[in-house]
Amino acid sequence: MGKYSEVYGASQADPEAFWAEAAKEVSWSVPPAKVLDDSAAPFYRWFADAEANTCYNAVDRHVEAGRGDQPAIIHDSPVTDSKTTITYAELLEHVSRLAGVLAARGVGKGDRVIIYMPMVPEALVAMLACARIGAIHSVVFGGFAAHELAVRINDAAPKAILSASCGIEGSRVIAYKPLLDEAISQSEHKPNFTVILQRPQLEASMEAGRDLDWADSVACAEPVGCTPVGGADPLYILYTSGTTGQPKGVVRHAGGHMVALLWTMKNLYNVEAGDVFWAASDVGWVVGHSYICYGPLLAGCTTVVFEGKPVGTPDPGTFWRVIEDHDVKVLFTAPTALRAIKREDPEGSYIGKYDLSGLQALFLAGERADPDTIAWAQTHLEKPVIDHWWQTETGWAIAANPLGIEELPVKPGSPAVPMPGYSIEILDDAGHPVGPGTLGAITVKLPLPPGTLPTLWNADARYESSYLHAFPGYYETGDAGMMDEDGYLYIMARTDDVINVAGHRLSTGGMEEVLAAHPDIAECAVIGIGDKLKGQAPLGLVCLNAGADRTEADIAKECVALVRQEIGPVAAFKTCLVVTGLPKTRSGKILRGTMVSIANGTPWKMPATIDDPAILDVISDRIAGLGHPVD
Repeated sequence: MGKYSEVYGASQADPEAFWAEAAKEVSWSVPPAKVLDDSAAPFYRWFADAEANTCYNAVDRHVEAGRGDQPAIIHDSPVTDSKTTITYAELLEHVSRLAGVLAARGVGKGDRVIIYMPMVPEALVAMLACARIGAIHSVVFGGFAAHELAVRINDAAPKAILSASCGIEGSRVIAYKPLLDEAISQSEHKPNFTVILQRPQLEASMEAGRDLDWADSVACAEPVGCTPVGGADPLYILYTSGTTGQPKGVVRHAGGHMVALLWTMKNLYNVEAGDVFWAASDVGWVVGHSYICYGPLLAGCTTVVFEGKPVGTPDPGTFWRVIEDHDVKVLFTAPTALRAIKREDPEGSYIGKYDLSGLQALFLAGERADPDTIAWAQTHLEKPVIDHWWQTETGWAIAANPLGIEELPVKPGSPAVPMPGYSIEILDDAGHPVGPGTLGAITVKLPLPPGTLPTLWNADARYESSYLHAFPGYYETGDAGMMDEDGYLYIMARTDDVINVAGHRLSTGGMEEVLAAHPDIAECAVIGIGDKLKGQAPLGLVCLNAGADRTEADIAKECVALVRQEIGPVAAFKTCLVVTGLPKTRSGKILRGTMVSIANGTPWKMPATIDDPAILDVISDRIAGLGHPVD
């Protein structure tokens, strides 16, 4: 770890000098004189005295540099059987006109705009148009339930909402406008107006005096220029589910966001202007913000906006087809997408049908990447498969393998090493550091680096109580794990998923790794359910690969024996059920907490972010009442 150690060491020795150097990649209208403002710690502000505009850095400056004809966005939509390419010059025209629509109706610096859209280029145009005039956008996943959208409308108090008539999920057309209308009727705050993109698959009915037609409004709008904003002014709010049911609005400051993302495109992903970068996610998630919209465009790359699924649109070869068609250099996706492909195509036969010679690497994030899935991808793709770990709150990777600095050895099960700016400590419950190989709470020493959350929207006290109180001087990630003697990090579970079996603290993630190695298993989850004798007991849930032709009873029995063999009798792993699917959020996270509540018979509510509510009914039939919590 020669070059990496040198770079990481420099970031730790003098963080301000390190980030001041990185900040030279940004075109500032007023360059930063002071890099870090710590006068109101623990509310740290990076580049607070500087001024710049994110949209200018992501669009205008590339056109001014003579690259207006380069593709900025490729929209690939197998669900509508269409492909569209938008150049940087065309993107500038679209963005400056939509910004003109907003500005003409009184939206300006510091005002909020909610974006509720499907995976279409206009979603990125909407984000950039807000950034152009200094408005703060809040993207809500398209198709979110009306009540959840209403909660976000009330919290953000937007002047305007940008939406579309519909989204398309597989073969289903989902009408967005009735959901939006219902959300507005439920919310106490009312937007001044909405702008609706009419899609040919479904035309929305419009409310006179409030709803504007996107195409008509943009066609007659006056283009507007970029408004300079402060380095510590908010660029966006992104809501993440809170334990209280009230979502937490993660704030992203404009200056540090640009500095951090530009640093990652070159140093982590090893891409530069002109390269094609594809984050197979959704604009509603943090990955969509950082690596569908802002990161690639800030770096002058071509970004792929994909409207489809890893399987079923039309087959498990879709991802490989997109890579060949558009000469994708880096693919970034969730392990759950790979597991879905692997489940349908365990032998990887579709991979050989496409030319993937231009693909440099596959990056995974969003859910623990089990070693078996990584091994499958490495074997069939014959490319570096890089797990990396980050959160909505951080906006970019906490730990990764930085291909642009030095390609480090891959250790399956580990997202590798801390990135510059992140000083990671593994702490026990009392806040003391633990040694290599010991499970504990993963924390980051304050201050967090640029691009991470400085606070929560209108909720400073909640920011402190949610992230800073458990371990004073540290940011609590909420994840449990360990570090090995080489400094590689292992994320074993959410802190809540570390289970206590008769006094032994055990990682459900460790058990999942064992189960995932079984040749018939496509994906799995282990949850801790109530046990009168031991406090908690592990319950395994496994989904089988397509073509698995042995009895469920035999496979379940083998799974129990495997965990007993690999982890030992201490795990008390006795129950494993074969299920047809696991309940997940739309970003691919398995809803372990919800399943624990179902098994234990404790109250729970349908998560707003669930991908397929019907799977919870199927799971409930199998696991309800299996847990017996201690009173």
